[in-house]
Amino acid sequence: MLTYTRISKILNLKLIVEFDRQKFTKALDIVKQNYCHQEPTINNQIFTLHLFDTLPSTNQKLWQLIEQGAPPGTIVIAKEQQAGKGQWGRQWYSPPGGLYLSMSLTPNLPAKQGAQLTMSTAWGIAQALRQIGIPVYLKWPNDLVISKYKLGGILTETRVQQERITKAVIGVGINWVNPVPETGINLQNFLEKHPGLITSLEMLAALTLTGIISGYNFWQKEGVTALLPSYEKLLNNINSPIEINGQPAVIVGVSENGDLRVRINSAEETTPSEIHLPVGTISLGYA
Repeated sequence: MLTYTRISKILNLKLIVEFDRQKFTKALDIVKQNYCHQEPTINNQIFTLHLFDTLPSTNQKLWQLIEQGAPPGTIVIAKEQQAGKGQWGRQWYSPPGGLYLSMSLTPNLPAKQGAQLTMSTAWGIAQALRQIGIPVYLKWPNDLVISKYKLGGILTETRVQQERITKAVIGVGINWVNPVPETGINLQNFLEKHPGLITSLEMLAALTLTGIISGYNFWQKEGVTALLPSYEKLLNNINSPIEINGQPAVIVGVSENGDLRVRINSAEETTPSEIHLPVGTISLGYA
């Protein structure tokens, strides 16, 4: 039987996707110019790019560079990941054709606010793609989706000193032309019906980085109270029915610390109760 991984490897024998540093620089300049009137600090953001053909993990490589003194704004991009990680510690197969990117930040914030890093950067990326016409939504806690299919995901890793996050790596994987499972979608399939929105992997990388910085800066400037309503507007899980310990429930939002807010509809109680589920305690899955 041909498994998804085996099919992907067969297809990739004919799939050659290059990443051009000069094209990326030009794309980044274009995106920065379009964003600078909304977020002036983006135009001053300095990025240092490290480009690799194959890596076990872009996050892992970036942590190694940080230990060697790499400054905030350092970026690692790989054409292929052999041991990428996703939610629940699952290995994320990352064949050539996708965007596999990690960026370093130095947030200096309380450790309990770590989930807000993922929320702000996920929202920023979604907003950046939506501004050019790609209807990206968010699936709690860290997925980017189009029409309920997974487009990509975000993995945030941090280092804590004295109960404060001093260093962070934001890892992003987005399906570009790579093969995907039945629950996934790549932008190539979407763009066949909506041509011209993004024309290159380099432009996708530029939009993603700008989205990370834009979302992060908005959160740092305005706070999580301002971020949450905008984040929840893009959350595709809102009002979705689920079951908690055999009881019917409905997803009603996300708390400031990133927990899923769920309303329990118990037949024994006249007033529905609300519980908060931390990341890692429930998997919503894909229909």
